[in-house]
Amino acid sequence: MIKAARSMHRIFNYNENKVKEGVAECIGAENYPLDADEMSLKIKLDFLLKRTALNENVKRNSVHISLNFDPSETHLTREKLNAIAGVYMQKLGFGEQPYLVYQHLDAGHPHIHIVTTNIQADGSRIDLHHLGIRKSEPARKEIEKIFGLVVADDRARQEAFRLKPIDIRKVQYGRTATKRAITNVLDTVLEKYRYTSLPELNAVLGLYNVKADRGSENSRIYQGGGLVYRILDEEGKPVGVPIKASDFYSKPTLKYLETKYAGNEVSRHTHKARIRNAVDMALMGRQVPSVQELVAALEKQGISAVLRQNEAGLTYGITYVDHKTQSVFNGSALGKSYSAKGLQERCLPERVLGQDLRSDHPAHRLLTESGPQHESKTMDTGRQPLSFSVAASDPLDAILQPEPVSDYVPSHLKRRIKKKKKRNLGNNV
Repeated sequence: MIKAARSMHRIFNYNENKVKEGVAECIGAENYPLDADEMSLKIKLDFLLKRTALNENVKRNSVHISLNFDPSETHLTREKLNAIAGVYMQKLGFGEQPYLVYQHLDAGHPHIHIVTTNIQADGSRIDLHHLGIRKSEPARKEIEKIFGLVVADDRARQEAFRLKPIDIRKVQYGRTATKRAITNVLDTVLEKYRYTSLPELNAVLGLYNVKADRGSENSRIYQGGGLVYRILDEEGKPVGVPIKASDFYSKPTLKYLETKYAGNEVSRHTHKARIRNAVDMALMGRQVPSVQELVAALEKQGISAVLRQNEAGLTYGITYVDHKTQSVFNGSALGKSYSAKGLQERCLPERVLGQDLRSDHPAHRLLTESGPQHESKTMDTGRQPLSFSVAASDPLDAILQPEPVSDYVPSHLKRRIKKKKKRNLGNNV
């Protein structure tokens, strides 16, 4: 990941603060007069600031690079990490630039950060436009071959990088620990996932026990356009110290998030079909799943269906988080039949406090037609009626299977038919 910034102080302090916290080390200083462990903080920073001062017309003159490795690559030594950084910077066109290399130890996978500038010794500027596509991606593939690293495109690697929720038991609710834990989540989610609103973003963050909170409409934070981030407990309630968005290095403020919505709307559009197809396939079998069973089936496809429920436990909304395409959709954005209401009409309702199914629900018809024989099988196996299994559902068999015919008609529909006949007779007279 490559980020261009306006402040060298901010990038430098971010990494050095990690060092002070004991979760990072400065392992290299290239094109500096001294080695990293021989320089004070002032010497490290001033050397970069003098270079940026050579061209004051360039506003974004500070570059922050993050190189991530597979969680299995814990064997990477400081020497090898510096060698990888050297090859990468050379291929990126930054081989002659002064840069600092930091090894971070606060995530589930090995990674390094590189701090440098795009201002060259003669005052000219290195073009950063599409640098990731033009040079970074080809460089990554070459480095994987040179150093025998795990290939980033491998499916196993993608699964390994699946972010884990914050373990609230390990966070002592102090400001430093809370900020560090939230930062790890934000660094992954904000840049990679395609969300178009704060609720959609929170659907993703909530999976990792984090929430972006504007406060109540009457609060000072809300009225001032502010935003804080909180850690959530197992029940989804905020715990610990809230951290202002402006206090994070990446500045994930409300204004920043809003600048990403429009672009995410366009880039996520082509991924709607995958979620729709996954839902339709799960509902295509002869057995009718409940909403909870549908959620479990989608999870196997890499799609988290986040349900929004009121205090009574009734579902009033749903958001789909597709981890494969990293796209987020509110249910209604996919169509009425994929909204919470639409799914409740298509799925078998959950039995709540012993309540029976509605007599007009399609699932009620299936249950009443199953008869005593079905009940006895259910009692023998100990499974709930119409339990759902993705593996057991054959889509082709479901399509070819003739739909059962029954003369069952709900009473309220019969009344409508009679009234309609009377009106027609009256009109013909």
